[in-house]
Amino acid sequence: MQPMRRAAGGRTDVRPLRPFCTGVFSLRHRILGVPVDAVTLTQAVETVAGWVRGGGTHYIVTPNPEIILMRDRPGVLAALDGADLALADGIGVVWAARRLGTPVPERVAGADLTEAILALGEREHFRFYFLGGQPGVAAEAARRAQAAHPGIVIAGSHHGYFSAADEAELANEIRAANPDILLVGLGAPKQELWLHRWAGATGARVALGVGGVLDVLAGRKLRPPVWLRRIGLEWLYYLIRQPSRWRRQLALPRFVFAVLAARRARRQSGRGQT
Repeated sequence: MQPMRRAAGGRTDVRPLRPFCTGVFSLRHRILGVPVDAVTLTQAVETVAGWVRGGGTHYIVTPNPEIILMRDRPGVLAALDGADLALADGIGVVWAARRLGTPVPERVAGADLTEAILALGEREHFRFYFLGGQPGVAAEAARRAQAAHPGIVIAGSHHGYFSAADEAELANEIRAANPDILLVGLGAPKQELWLHRWAGATGARVALGVGGVLDVLAGRKLRPPVWLRRIGLEWLYYLIRQPSRWRRQLALPRFVFAVLAARRARRQSGRGQT
């Protein structure tokens, strides 16, 4: 598709939201060069349902400010670009999209999408494979997910402690399990790089990078209260519970400064063209 507009913060493309009904389109924005699709949670879940029915392999990423700031690391931008769906995971990304004049309809957190896909899988009897976390986490996440959603089928699980030499064998193992949904919790940017390279080899209909969601599903970690999530203060909750995260939290002000600089550059560019 041809780009609709260009700006210092990125670009907006119009593209069909496969496999939505004919005539429904997604706007793929660029936040500091990283793709973010302007879709709602409902649209994302409907897209996943269509992909499972339609065959092939598709993978989903959930860029947050920290991931966006990793864009210059080797292979990361290509991995994010290669995703079939890139969702705004974080109120900071929603804020940035609005600031750059390329708004998204809402935040679509990876944890929320995972829960919605599990609910869909319960109705449709999808097969799930859980990959990532410390030994035992993926298996426990799978057990608890099935207890909460008895209609899903557990195709298998595997921890996230494997070497590059093991990746081909692991992909073959997942393919043999024939999952509809592959949940990959390897942390960023490892999971995005892994999805870009191996998602197709697994044969999964949909592969989703979920970060620490497996720890939540396994009962190892808690999500912030809903009211904190609604006002965008998840980062504060995690910082209070885990003060050692303070270095990671420095990504937030860096992201804000980068977005404001991109916005200023866009405005200056616009004035220069008048």
